[in-house]
Amino acid sequence: MRPSTKFVIAIFAATALIPVTVMAEVHDSKNQGYLIDTEGGSIIMSGTGLCWRDSDWTPARSVEPCNPTNKPVAADVPAPNPVADASVPPATELVKALPQRLSFSGDALFAFDKSVLKPEGKAMLDGLVRQLDGASYRTILATGHTDRFGSDRYNQKLSERRAGAVKDYLVSKNVPSGRIDAEGTGKAEPTTKPGDCLGAKSAKVIACLQPDRRVDVELKGAAIVSGAL
Repeated sequence: MRPSTKFVIAIFAATALIPVTVMAEVHDSKNQGYLIDTEGGSIIMSGTGLCWRDSDWTPARSVEPCNPTNKPVAADVPAPNPVADASVPPATELVKALPQRLSFSGDALFAFDKSVLKPEGKAMLDGLVRQLDGASYRTILATGHTDRFGSDRYNQKLSERRAGAVKDYLVSKNVPSGRIDAEGTGKAEPTTKPGDCLGAKSAKVIACLQPDRRVDVELKGAAIVSGAL
């Protein structure tokens, strides 16, 4: 399998139609690291007011109201104006570029230890569906992950069920089933470090391990395509 083409992830940063010749000039746009609704130009949030970060997010890119230490509220972000470039012929076809990987909090998608999507989880995936509209990619890989509590066998099955639930929902929104793969890695790929979240199972430790409970959605074979119309 060919390696995925890496793209600048903008979560959840607005991804407007940008001429291919100037795409490389966009490095660190406003609200980079947050998922943006390309139709309205607003930061996409769940029904409980959660913003979504992707792998391009860093603490230095934290913005209000999506600062991770505070509960976010709605924020309107105007869509950037397309950059004019005289070197691009008027007949050039413009294709939306998407983040290559998005990481969705398992706690936002599902209740603890469950694999049935919550309403706010569906709202998060609706934002992804809007991002996929008109985008160029070969396949989508949904990968479920769990925290360390529970047996290897149990967590493997839970991670697979959660990835499958994400796939099924995307298919229900007319994303082609044949272009979506779902798999689980159980607790084998934690985000937290070995020295983090020490102690027996408790509410505090469970909260600390939240980053490990997630579903990663990766676009494989994503490409920016141009050509005469």
